Amino acid sequence: MPDKPLAEVAIDVQLVRSLVASQTQSQIPGSATLPLRKVSEGWDNDIWKLGHHLAVRLPRRALAAPLIEHEHFALPLIAPALNAAGLSTPLPLHRGTPSAEYPWPWSVVPWLAGSCALDQPRSARTSWAPQLSRALVALHTTAPAQCPANPFRGVPLTNRDDAVASRLAMLEATGTLTAREATATKMIWQSGRDAAQWHAAPVWVHGDLHPGNLLTLNGSLHAIIDFGDVTSGDPAYDLAAAWLTFDPVGRTAFVAATNGRYDAAAWTRARAWAVAVALMLLAHSDDNPAYARLGRASLSQALAG
Repeated sequence: MPDKPLAEVAIDVQLVRSLVASQTQSQIPGSATLPLRKVSEGWDNDIWKLGHHLAVRLPRRALAAPLIEHEHFALPLIAPALNAAGLSTPLPLHRGTPSAEYPWPWSVVPWLAGSCALDQPRSARTSWAPQLSRALVALHTTAPAQCPANPFRGVPLTNRDDAVASRLAMLEATGTLTAREATATKMIWQSGRDAAQWHAAPVWVHGDLHPGNLLTLNGSLHAIIDFGDVTSGDPAYDLAAAWLTFDPVGRTAFVAATNGRYDAAAWTRARAWAVAVALMLLAHSDDNPAYARLGRASLSQALAG
């Protein structure tokens, strides 16, 4: 994977302070004088902590700006269902607009406390597997026609044949996968393609559901974050979390807690999506060892059953 893209706009404390002061005072009184510090710089967004309870989320490149707009559209519609299931979300408290200072939409969201599930062993996640399962059942309701389109997620598996084949060939050629692993992965992908496909109305799909986007607090699942890839389509894409997040014990608890909401074909497609995501992580995480490890562990889980 190439190194993280350079920011296309310089985002410094003066800019963030000015945006907050000029745009948020009517919705968040006093925000202009709250302490402000940068806490992360991702591929797509900078995150600044504002006071103790708020965060400012700003795209650092043009390609990421639509992801903020997706969150602005989707989260007011889906956050209530996830909240009812006991989970917090980064529901925007203020929708920042482009200005002479800054060219893209941005957000002020709640600061969500907790630890990233990616930093926890799979065995420690079993206790909250049913929580995540119930949250997905709550999320997977019919989506509106205006839902953001995503050509890569929630779509028929055949749409991703070329990408999966290319990554498989590359990973086998570089020795990242053995010939046996590559063959078994192809079989799982083919099984997903051959399974009955999703023909019901498109449902909401988070679109990037893995332990890096889950926060835990006091041993429970606390929040689902990063809804930039939210879309509509086949819920099996999100169900891949069964292999991306859990070990066999946790996966059993996760599946059981859906109470039969998804049929066997959905789980077959979900396992295929799990290997597709694992291949993506293995092929494109050279600069992020944690995600490379997630790709390897997730593929091992999917190959094991």
